Amino acid sequence: MREIDCSAVEELVRELCIKANLYLPQDMEACIECNAKAEQSPVGKNVFADIIDNMKTAREQTIPICQDTGMTVVFMEVGQEVHFTGGLVSDAVNRGVARGYTEGRLRCSIVSDPLERVNTGDNTPAVMHLKLTEGDKVKITVAPKGFGSENMSKLKMMTPSVTEEEIVDWVVSVCAEAGSNPCPPIVIGVGIGGDFEKCAYLAKKALCRSVSQRNPKKLYADLEAKMLEKINRLGIGPQGFGGTQTCLAVNIEQAPTHIAGLPVSVNVGCHVTRHAEGEI
Repeated sequence: MREIDCSAVEELVRELCIKANLYLPQDMEACIECNAKAEQSPVGKNVFADIIDNMKTAREQTIPICQDTGMTVVFMEVGQEVHFTGGLVSDAVNRGVARGYTEGRLRCSIVSDPLERVNTGDNTPAVMHLKLTEGDKVKITVAPKGFGSENMSKLKMMTPSVTEEEIVDWVVSVCAEAGSNPCPPIVIGVGIGGDFEKCAYLAKKALCRSVSQRNPKKLYADLEAKMLEKINRLGIGPQGFGGTQTCLAVNIEQAPTHIAGLPVSVNVGCHVTRHAEGEI
């Protein structure tokens, strides 16, 4: 049994909150630069140039890459041989978020009640997902989620008789309806299977996967390719000004489901689909 003091969790979460909001993952930066070269619209090329300039400015001046520094989503993979000391892990995570957002001078966007709308002032509480794993390590992924893209996300409870083409077309229709709202070029996380809430979780988790990594099952990798091609045919383009590069990547995550259902969800990510990870 390995003991980990909750102060270590707090410190890592603090660090990851700041890092995720200032620096895009290297694979995301590379993907944006690659799509900028592929863009055929002159206006779209200019928009991509601004996006790339924004990435570099954020990195060089250590300022947020987007003014919407998001709702903090924290994924934790905890080895079963870990014993936490010094308080509750959930409290440590929220202390880390509070410090990361206030000390990092990041915008605090969370209200304590959805109808009363009073800002908590430190971007807490975080949305937390815990998964038990083997070993004595703790892996933490912090994924700030802006709501320009989150608001465009959808879930549909389909039936087992639905065809693969119908699934593809529905995902594409979600992107078409979203238009310029989620600040394209977008990243699309798709969840297939599970139940109502598991399906939404899968789509959010999919956005934390590298945009250069395809689903290991050929069936789903092929669906990712079909969705990406059809979304880019929409012509929405960078920031909605028209063009050939509307979507940077489609990531699908799947899970077992009930014989009577086939849930499908889409979590839309903007061109600054952010996450940072670390290990204790």
